[in-house]
Amino acid sequence: MVQIGNVPEIKAVKKHLEELKEKGLISEWELPYENILTRLTAAIFFLTPTDDSKLEEIWKELESHKMLQYRLNEEKKLSQLVWRVEFNKGFEL
Repeated sequence: MVQIGNVPEIKAVKKHLEELKEKGLISEWELPYENILTRLTAAIFFLTPTDDSKLEEIWKELESHKMLQYRLNEEKKLSQLVWRVEFNKGFEL
């Protein structure tokens, strides 16, 4: 049973985002409400690239995680970062 806030798939994405930050592809990332998540498909990540020219490489990197989808974070309700990233494309309960 998965422990709330301790989801291996979420940990893998977080590790990957940290690697992208270390590579200089993203300047910042966030995962609001991390402590209440029980599955990757419910997680909403946010990120800001170091430069828009890096976006293609960022998306290519993150495609290694299933069901990637992303869009501009126009609402700015959960985060002020530029992009909203989810791993739930085509997911249904």
